[in-house]
Amino acid sequence: MTLAIGDQAPDFTMATDGGGEVSLVGLKGKSVILYFYPKDDTPGCTKEACGFRDALPDFSGLNAEIIGVSKDPVAKHDKFKTKYDLPFTLGADADGSVCEAYDTWVEKSLYGRKYMGIERATFLIDGAGVLRAIWRKVKVKGHVEAVLATTKGL
Repeated sequence: MTLAIGDQAPDFTMATDGGGEVSLVGLKGKSVILYFYPKDDTPGCTKEACGFRDALPDFSGLNAEIIGVSKDPVAKHDKFKTKYDLPFTLGADADGSVCEAYDTWVEKSLYGRKYMGIERATFLIDGAGVLRAIWRKVKVKGHVEAVLATTKGL
């Protein structure tokens, strides 16, 4: 199933850094920036996470919650968060169900080798749980600014 703008966002519940839990229904009334990234503490993923970190004051003024999602375990998220002082939630999608629901678990290719992995993607969900913007195959440079501008327009 391919998600489209205007669709109801798939609900999710997943473990988070710090031993917590996050669910879409629990964030009702807030805008949610749900961004999927391949792996903690890798160059592109770190740059993207630090971009959201640095822009957090602008997002918090918009009643927006940022959640980064990868299949890394909670313990790895905790280290990543501490190392880069990330002030937002990191969801551990250990079983891949959230990646599947948002269609970000895809076949990738590197040097001719095919493998399954997370496609860098971001979903902007409004307070009623409706998808308002979707970015797929995200390039890190300029992405946070684009998400911020779109979130301001909600």
